[in-house]
Amino acid sequence: MLEITNLNYRKAGFELKAVFRVQRGERLALMGQSGAGKSTLISLIAGFLSPNVGEIWFGGANLTQCDPSKRPISILFQDGNLFPHLTLQENLGLALSPRLALNAAMEAQISTALTQVGLRGFEGRRPASLSGGQQSRAAIARVLLQNRPILLMDEPFAALDPTLRREMAELISTLCHDLGLTLILASHDFTDAERMCNRVMLLTEGQITGDYPIAGLRAAPPAGLVPWL
Repeated sequence: MLEITNLNYRKAGFELKAVFRVQRGERLALMGQSGAGKSTLISLIAGFLSPNVGEIWFGGANLTQCDPSKRPISILFQDGNLFPHLTLQENLGLALSPRLALNAAMEAQISTALTQVGLRGFEGRRPASLSGGQQSRAAIARVLLQNRPILLMDEPFAALDPTLRREMAELISTLCHDLGLTLILASHDFTDAERMCNRVMLLTEGQITGDYPIAGLRAAPPAGLVPWL
């Protein structure tokens, strides 16, 4: 379980307060207006920011002062962060060996991850030769290779067209279910949240103002969620 305990972060007149828990395998969507604190909360959990007060726990371990690279967390960024001069095998290999000292077992892991996202046989391709959807799939494959139990996503598909958004959201949902990943998604799009998550938490000016099971929300939405439906 991921536990956020009495978290408080203050900077430049903005203050974020948060107390909540996310069970293993649960998929939580963070929603709210721009500036509400969604990305700040993601960055605090990832370790890119440090809270003024409070703690972040996972599986009995205190992560609050832990280096981001040592946390049981992988992050899927909006642009995928693929290096254009590297092949997909090399891009994905960075998740296993930062020096790209890949052995046969690692290469087999990469091929398996590419197969999982529908890119079998693409090991030798470079990002520029791929479509936007294929690049997104490659970024997802790299996340899988990190083999970490928590996946953070901050508007990961905002640049994709509606068809690709649906395709990527459904792929993420399937992988999270099959692998038992805990997902925290920051999004403005309630449809993306419905496709990937089973819970939604509303942030308003740095405060948690709602926390709901996602099932049935579209039919009977709380007032705070109406702008995104």
